[in-house]
Amino acid sequence: MVSRDAAMAHLIDRVTRARAVQQPLEIRGAGSKRFYGEEPRGELLDVSALAGITSYEPTELVVTALAGTPLQELEAALAAHGQHLPFEPPRFAAGGTVGGMVAAGLAGPARAAVGSVRDHVLGVTLLNGNAEVLSFGGQVAKNVAGYDVSRLVVGSLGILGVICEVSIKVLPAAAATATLRFDCGQQQALQKLNAWRGRPLPINASAWHDDRLYVRLSGSRAAISEACRDLQGTELAPAASQSWWTGVRDQSHDFFVLGEEDLLRGECLWRLSVPATTAPLDLEGRQFIEWQGALRWFRTRAAAAEVRAAAVRAGGHATLLRGADKTPGAFTPLNAVLMGIHRNLKQAFDPKRIFNPGRLYAGL
Repeated sequence: MVSRDAAMAHLIDRVTRARAVQQPLEIRGAGSKRFYGEEPRGELLDVSALAGITSYEPTELVVTALAGTPLQELEAALAAHGQHLPFEPPRFAAGGTVGGMVAAGLAGPARAAVGSVRDHVLGVTLLNGNAEVLSFGGQVAKNVAGYDVSRLVVGSLGILGVICEVSIKVLPAAAATATLRFDCGQQQALQKLNAWRGRPLPINASAWHDDRLYVRLSGSRAAISEACRDLQGTELAPAASQSWWTGVRDQSHDFFVLGEEDLLRGECLWRLSVPATTAPLDLEGRQFIEWQGALRWFRTRAAAAEVRAAAVRAGGHATLLRGADKTPGAFTPLNAVLMGIHRNLKQAFDPKRIFNPGRLYAGL
């Protein structure tokens, strides 16, 4: 196994040499999220050797791990102490890493109840485009002061620098969980979710698809029992519940799987973030709803402009997650002011523009 110091020295040397000749670098751990965003380009900068849990204080609910640490390894260590990553980072393929989790900033079914990846990142060590190692934030919430650069890195897809180490707030696993199923159409499902949101129910996740609403309850055994009696849905067996939510989290459910023929027909997978109270959206194609109505997935052949216009009308935005043609851009185009901010940040952290060029937006 390569030591941490040796792995860091190798990365610093690679960045130094790339900077000297302005050679673009594609930062990659396991590559499980390589499909996300714009097409990666540049020479491979492999960070998988920078792996291991460097600090874990279960009583403090904080863990610090190097970027190349497999998520599976991190979550096993947390589970041994009855703790977990509450935002449920998705695994699109085997081997996903801590660095990729932070760079992508994607959360799973519990996002609406517990917060995003950004909400749980306390500190980050970053290797910038000048081959400098910078540390931001800390290992406890009270140390996060001033400009919160550690959270700025979340979801940046590596365009600001190489994520080397991350400190994350974790939570105890729930004492009990249960999943209830309700047979209902989309409108009725949204009405139920909106009504339940105003009540003190231990709802941890929800998902609607094909006229079935699934609701996961999480908390104390007494609270779960009471909520099950109150809501009166059909309770899933533990194994079936686990299988369902794992399929939603990792997008292994058949709704999310686009084969080669689907892509050739022009089918795309869109992720629309909208207010939870938004009425059903008028777009053709199959739908999947999460986050108590705030996340609307569309599997559709509708034009990008039509999908994005529907999201804007609802007060949200749309991301093209999967599709054979990403020329419309994976992410919603930014106005001049926001793009200016992005360019200034890129200039500050990576002035030679060597890290993941164009991965988030062209020109960054």
